[in-house]
Amino acid sequence: MSLLTILLISIYLISSNFSNKNEAKTFSFKETTIDDIHIAFKQNKLTSRQLVEFYLSEIQRSNPILKGIIEVNPDALFLADKADQERKLNASKSLFRLHGIPVLVKDNIATKDKLNTTAGSLALVGSIVPQDAGVVKKLRNVGAIILGKATMTEWAAFRATNLSNGWNGRLGQALDPYVASADPSGSSTGSATSVAANMVAVALGTETAGSILSPSSANSVVGIKPTVGLTSRAGVIPISHRQDTVGPICRTVTDAVEVLDVIVGFDRDDFPATKKASTYIPHGGYRQFLKADGLRDKRLGILKDFFGYNDIKTYQQHFNTLRQKGAVLVDNLVIPYTDLVYNAIVVAQNIALSAEFKMDLNAYLKHLVHTQVRSLADVIAFNKISPLEKLKEYGQDIMLEAEKTNGIGKLEREALRNITKACKYGFEKMMKENKIDALMSPGAGIADHLAIGGYPGINVPAGYDKTGAPFGISFGGLKGSEPTLIEIAYGFEQATHIRKPPPSHPQ
Repeated sequence: MSLLTILLISIYLISSNFSNKNEAKTFSFKETTIDDIHIAFKQNKLTSRQLVEFYLSEIQRSNPILKGIIEVNPDALFLADKADQERKLNASKSLFRLHGIPVLVKDNIATKDKLNTTAGSLALVGSIVPQDAGVVKKLRNVGAIILGKATMTEWAAFRATNLSNGWNGRLGQALDPYVASADPSGSSTGSATSVAANMVAVALGTETAGSILSPSSANSVVGIKPTVGLTSRAGVIPISHRQDTVGPICRTVTDAVEVLDVIVGFDRDDFPATKKASTYIPHGGYRQFLKADGLRDKRLGILKDFFGYNDIKTYQQHFNTLRQKGAVLVDNLVIPYTDLVYNAIVVAQNIALSAEFKMDLNAYLKHLVHTQVRSLADVIAFNKISPLEKLKEYGQDIMLEAEKTNGIGKLEREALRNITKACKYGFEKMMKENKIDALMSPGAGIADHLAIGGYPGINVPAGYDKTGAPFGISFGGLKGSEPTLIEIAYGFEQATHIRKPPPSHPQ
């Protein structure tokens, strides 16, 4: 090769690199959406490497304070370069909407890579999972980049009753990016705070009873809690196969729906739940339900006990907006068999979850390739000798109660029967008799009602209090009602545009 040729190539590479950097500077990373990224990729204004580099810089800047991310994938830049190469070659995978886009997954969702999967617990550091979780496989199949693991309330808050939301033994206490003293909520704390603070655009969380809806509300983001079984729980550190579900947490309804379309569907490793729930998936996916007039003719229920005097004042403007957009608000609703429903949520749910947690966690730990704990009893023993004073302070009363259980006995069967009755004659009866499309609640107030029956819900940002702390509004419906809930949530979001980014540093 001649000296002239080498010189020309060098000039080209330098100018190309300079051009790419300039193009990246013109792209607005903050509050960017999947659609923004996808368009920038197509127009050669952005590369996956530039996107990952931006998020890594934001993580380096913000995460020491917010503690939203427990681990960063050391292969993230390698995966970004791979995605860029696939896009240059017009590989078939590059056509997918999430191709080359970084995704943060909650630390209880298994990844078969250099990342740990620990549910925030020191007991699982260094454990080796047999394979990717079902939802992670689906993300990788479309070329998404696993950016890292989001922090979470340790053991998804199923360790101790006095456990602080967003705290775990591995990272400490996560903060709300808007107001440092505010409750960041849990257990998908890091998924919500990291998305809110622009350390990533897309994250996955899990919910057993409020763990997607609640942190989404507290951090001004959108969270979708899918019908149980609509997304695979295979490879997810469990609490209850009956109530656990995996869902997206993003800044917009559109982004959350884009992710939902990718992660739903059958998984032979979560059979028969995903087979049964797959019948709910609409032909053509969920994106088609992003309709600006999605509120028109929707019947939205308001429970008498959900919205107190202060809530009514806070949410009144939203009620007016909903009506202006064509929704019919059915207020002063009362769920039938109130005592039965209350017992199911407060008593029966805890009895069932306690037994299910021990059984399901033991099964998960048994299948790990390597781990220092093989049972709930091992975890309890580990916690007792942990050198961390904070661990001793928090204790583990929930785990100790679960360890006392012995499978599904008479007490548990009765609790499960009461839950089934409460769902059938309570929530479902009220929804069907009043022809309600979705039940509304301030924040995640509806979470327990949805949890015991495996019903879906969506939280959308709804405002900020006097201190600047965010709050949301949740819409919940019957099993498989995601299309309707998406229409409602998207219609509300487009009519209000409430969300705003947090300050540079939490107040």
